Amino acid sequence: MAVCYNKLWKLLIDRKMKKKDLAELSGVSKATIAKMGNDVNVSTEVLARICNALQVDVGDIMEMVPGTNVAE
Repeated sequence: MAVCYNKLWKLLIDRKMKKKDLAELSGVSKATIAKMGNDVNVSTEVLARICNALQVDVGDIMEMVPGTNVAE
């Protein structure tokens, strides 16, 4: 299974936020957010920071996609 962060990107669009805004608000590096843009796995600490910053649950920003390989 692979991760997909499309829910996060849609949420940012809905809130009229840019990835740069998310990095500043959550304290997550721009490089890590760029990795997420390529659907690369990130730590649960990163996911928790983003969830806390946006006041959402982890299921609101990502999903597991069955039948696909994990991005390396």
